[in-house]
Amino acid sequence: MLKTLERYQKCSYGALEVSRPAKETETSYREYIKLKARYEALQRTQRNLLGEDLGALSTTELEQLERQLETTLKQIRSTKTQCMIDKLHELHNTEQALLETNRTLRAKLDEFGTENQFVSSWERGEQSIQYGHPHPQTHGFFQPIECNPTLQIGYNTISSDQMTAATPAQNVNGFIPGWL
Repeated sequence: MLKTLERYQKCSYGALEVSRPAKETETSYREYIKLKARYEALQRTQRNLLGEDLGALSTTELEQLERQLETTLKQIRSTKTQCMIDKLHELHNTEQALLETNRTLRAKLDEFGTENQFVSSWERGEQSIQYGHPHPQTHGFFQPIECNPTLQIGYNTISSDQMTAATPAQNVNGFIPGWL
């Protein structure tokens, strides 16, 4: 008897459950149709904005499309201008920071009194500053070696007249004489 009651309940209440998904399916189908129409409208609008399929549009639709394009172009130009203004402001701030750093460095140079030696020669266009040897250290492991501060690799380019006048002491400095 229990089995009979269960089958009865399944049949009577099961029909209601079957009809409920049909309503959900119908609602989902309607939503699908709306979304599909919206998708097609957006594709058509995109083609129109790109300049395609304009022949089917009326004059009012063309005017509306023109206003939409002008509005969008103004927004793009406004955004680009704002980006350029922001970048210009950032560059101005960087310039001010660099100028302040330059002033600070000049003040330090003035403080040490070395500006006259190096800056004045630079302003005159002289770029060959004579560098002196550092103060020799009398203590410690390393001792400075007295030598010619210019780097000479290879051979010394001297003329044949200088070769004949050269003394043996000149060849002792480690340079190979120039080719004849």
